[in-house]
Amino acid sequence: MRRRLVLFDIDGTILLTAGAGRRAVTRAVAEHHPLSDAALQVRFDGKTDPLIVMELLTASGHPEPRDPRIIKEVCERYVDYLEEELGAGGDTTVLPGVVPLLAALGADPSVVLGLLTGNVARGARLKLVSGGLDPALFVVGAYGSDSHHRPDLPAIAARRAEPFLGRIPSGAEVVIIGDTPADVTCGAGIGARPLAVATGSYREAALLEAGAAAVFADLSDTRRVIEAILWDGSNSN
Repeated sequence: MRRRLVLFDIDGTILLTAGAGRRAVTRAVAEHHPLSDAALQVRFDGKTDPLIVMELLTASGHPEPRDPRIIKEVCERYVDYLEEELGAGGDTTVLPGVVPLLAALGADPSVVLGLLTGNVARGARLKLVSGGLDPALFVVGAYGSDSHHRPDLPAIAARRAEPFLGRIPSGAEVVIIGDTPADVTCGAGIGARPLAVATGSYREAALLEAGAAAVFADLSDTRRVIEAILWDGSNSN
């Protein structure tokens, strides 16, 4: 039985937090430097939390936007604010099909479930819990707190999966599911198979153009999504 490491993005793929993350990180950055109008136009989707902090500081004219100490401090403060935002009448929405899909994959002995997300690890857990999802569903993960450079994360997740698979997976043994072109392309270094879902800010055409092997309007067709995850090419022409 061929086993797979299946890695999910969080924001726009598993759930939406009604802007809680943006509010929290802008509050944290503003404690270090006044936010400019340009900073308020920075896109967050597909980026890691540390990279978002860097871009906000840069756009606001901070003199040391890449200082690791500052970025770490802002990210820690951000998570404090995120917990506050999510707990103060937060409106987290788990996206269509996610709950039955995770249940089916979690029950499949051929699948090791994991996270590949730009969220720092503590922020990822807070968001999952706010949506009523158990973080323990995901036995491995790679996070923005591991690297600000998203293409570093698939290899990190693969190494962490070694105790569960008996080897470090690569190629089509690793499936990445996300909602942005950055999710689609980040696993190229290890040959991961990218799948995409158009429940974030990007439409299906953009995700296909980025190189997704399959794109779904949402994840509600559990059977079809699992077929794409477990595809091994044996029926291709």
